[in-house]
Amino acid sequence: MKKIDSKEIGELLQNEEFDDWWESEPIQIPLLENKALKITLMDFVPEEDDEFLAGADNTLKNFLSKKEEERFDLSDLVYKNCMEFLNAIGYDEMDKALWEIKNKNEIWKYVYPQEIHITRRHRRDEDVYLSIICECEWEQEHGLQLVFRRGKQITRISSQDGHLTEADAYDKLDEEDELLSKFKGN
Repeated sequence: MKKIDSKEIGELLQNEEFDDWWESEPIQIPLLENKALKITLMDFVPEEDDEFLAGADNTLKNFLSKKEEERFDLSDLVYKNCMEFLNAIGYDEMDKALWEIKNKNEIWKYVYPQEIHITRRHRRDEDVYLSIICECEWEQEHGLQLVFRRGKQITRISSQDGHLTEADAYDKLDEEDELLSKFKGN
């Protein structure tokens, strides 16, 4: 089995099914109360992209420096995602606890991070993005993803739809993407 080495998280092994996926052992994530999650580098062929691993390491360095308290800076956006979904489907007694949330930071009781994916956006900026792949109580079928450009700044919160940005998902200009357009590169 092939392996590669990350300066930030150590050895990653090539996935047996997808030869352009590289998986770590579970790594503690400070932003997520030190929950240990597998990190997967996706769409990466080392022989074809000699810059991706350095970009992924930089992304990981940025992301792993985020403290647990910073998660609460995302609460409004995660809560908004939840409420938009619940309003779209209408009231269901099973969702009563979600409807009754008083403090938006409570939303995290209903979000279950599963793994982290890192990949390069294949259009426009071609930057490296990190996605926290989650299950959640309100969207059992498609879950939730929190996407960070370069591991620095949240640029998308949505169901897991395979898109890194709203611009890509809805074929909009990057400038028309509310969160992506706020990205500060440095």
